[in-house]
Amino acid sequence: MGSLFQLARTFVSCRSPLSSTCRAFSLGHPSLAPLSPMPQPKEVDRWNEKRAMFGVYDNIGILGDFKAHPKDLIVGPSWLRGWRGNELQRCIRKKRLVGYRMFTDDLHNLNKRIRFLYKRFNRYGKHR
Repeated sequence: MGSLFQLARTFVSCRSPLSSTCRAFSLGHPSLAPLSPMPQPKEVDRWNEKRAMFGVYDNIGILGDFKAHPKDLIVGPSWLRGWRGNELQRCIRKKRLVGYRMFTDDLHNLNKRIRFLYKRFNRYGKHR
């Protein structure tokens, strides 16, 4: 009688040699739950260029007698300085300001991009 009980217990438990018949998910028992190691903390560079230069122009008004605005210190193409807009507006602005002195291939590619974006914004824009 005792051996029959042990045999039944062996078939029911997951510790038996027939463990392929066990459930693949956890039943809430700590020995059946898979343990994952703690992730290692990330190495963060606290003095990278972005963090080191954060807030560098905050005191331009105090030191510059409020004559210079930070947007005046931005270096970039002439058609983008202190200006905001989407890609279509940016391409149109570039064509209007420097299109006359662009190379033929570059101007052709810019015109193709403007045509594509114009169709795209008319089909899928916010106003639809």
